[in-house]
Amino acid sequence: MKPVALSTAIPHSSTVDMLVATSRAPSGDPNTLFSGERSPRPYLTDVAISIPPNRKPGTLQWPKKLPPDPKTEFAVTRVHELHSIAEGRAWFSQHTVDGKVLVFVHGFNNKYEDSVFRLAQIVHDSGAQVTPMLFTWPSRARLLDYNYDKESTNYSRTALETALRTLSSDPEVKDITIMAHSMGTWLAMEALRQMGIRDGRVNPKIHNVILASPDIDIDVFAKQFVEMGAPRPKFTIFVSQDDRALAVSRLISGDVYRLGAINPAEEPYRTKLERAGITAIDLTKVKTGDSLNHGKFAESPEIVKLIGTRLVAGQPLTDSDVRLSDDITAVIAGTVKGVGTVAAKTVTAPVTAIENAKTTGPKATDIEDTLKSDPQQRELTN
Repeated sequence: MKPVALSTAIPHSSTVDMLVATSRAPSGDPNTLFSGERSPRPYLTDVAISIPPNRKPGTLQWPKKLPPDPKTEFAVTRVHELHSIAEGRAWFSQHTVDGKVLVFVHGFNNKYEDSVFRLAQIVHDSGAQVTPMLFTWPSRARLLDYNYDKESTNYSRTALETALRTLSSDPEVKDITIMAHSMGTWLAMEALRQMGIRDGRVNPKIHNVILASPDIDIDVFAKQFVEMGAPRPKFTIFVSQDDRALAVSRLISGDVYRLGAINPAEEPYRTKLERAGITAIDLTKVKTGDSLNHGKFAESPEIVKLIGTRLVAGQPLTDSDVRLSDDITAVIAGTVKGVGTVAAKTVTAPVTAIENAKTTGPKATDIEDTLKSDPQQRELTN
């Protein structure tokens, strides 16, 4: 068990303060705080994480025992439950960084403490000048509970939408970036889709959405994207064709290709991404310590820095192809006609979804798919 038990920060260590919203049920154990079971009511917690000095960016030094050693390990140094929206707003008033907020939604097979430490690592290593907020949903953190976790994202989508609405209504908050990983990308897309259906568009304070290793059926993503309305936030996706976790998800999901495993430089993906105004960053050649190749966005120092200095800051990449290094290429969408124009047209024009291949590699076929033609299509899970 990776502990959350409190420790005392040491000199020269760094501290990340974050607000944690969750749809998990309390664990009854002060060392873990929340379990993988579902709660009918949300909880809000102020958490501080100490990050040890002299560590390599992109690495996460998990605690080996209780209490953690802050000299060499990530450690929680403060936990304080908040009991009202007013207390949450007071927290943001004290911790705001130019009104910019980064909301992180974790993926499959994550304990509460896993996601807390991961967000702290990303914020610290990226140097992002933001106030971090974690939304953690009820994952049992067991490989055989994939379907439970998947249904937990559906259970939590209204809670995430409500959290984003509350955040957007705070006058201290000016700019929101959502970053979601793996199965959490489904939850983020569903929450934004619900918001779009209710209001006709996503709240304008939500400027950027980053989807890392998105575990979403490609056809369903196209539908979600349209139904959230326009204008939309700027979307960036991190993909990798050697993602082993997404390969397993594809098999579980009826051999349907996942969005996070496409090759964005190949047609028809390249053209369709450009029409939608979506930037895709291919991490296939990036090597990290992750044996599943599923967490490269957080473990590659270069990508973590890109998140902090460019994407969260809202600075677009401008060339149609950008070689970020010998191993990383970004396929930039919307540079020919302009992202805003293209995105606006997709609301009323037919949206082409990309259908999965049943053989050796992704093929594509055009499927006309508009909001008006099928507004009641059933919601699918990833």
